[in-house]
Amino acid sequence: MARAGSELIRRMAAGDRDAFAGFYDAYAPLAFGVLRRMLPPDEAAETLQDVFWELWRSAADYDAARGTPEAWVVVRARSRGIDRVRSVRRRDEMLAGTPSDLSAAPARNPGGLLEAREILRGALDALPASQRQVIELAYFAGLTQTEIARRLDEPLGTVKTRMRLGMERLRGLIGARA
Repeated sequence: MARAGSELIRRMAAGDRDAFAGFYDAYAPLAFGVLRRMLPPDEAAETLQDVFWELWRSAADYDAARGTPEAWVVVRARSRGIDRVRSVRRRDEMLAGTPSDLSAAPARNPGGLLEAREILRGALDALPASQRQVIELAYFAGLTQTEIARRLDEPLGTVKTRMRLGMERLRGLIGARA
């Protein structure tokens, strides 16, 4: 299978979409199995798309002397899975203090909800437009980072970076104003 996989990768590097479809059919179950051990099913499926998009884009970089197509797929899947686990962990840690702080305010003070909204709106307005846009699409429109990347026609990594930087800045701004 390694020889057939190497040939598909060579054809993918030349832009052959049929080769990519065959490669995906042959190797997606392997990659999904790796991702599924690390992530919930919906996140594993989303990460699988990211993995194969990356494999498609980097097919010309594949070196058969460094490993089999199976190893290439597994290494990429594992790496993206670890990235996703870390990203989710960071997001959860960044959001851990903020929502409870804001939601506790109305219970102590009837005007607290309005005040919390004003603090959040002011903090959002202080963000660079690109960071504010991805955060608003995620939290107010309910889009995933992959959907945001498609909508904005931006690389997924760019969207993820803007989201992370924006959330870090929001935490700092909200903490300073609260």
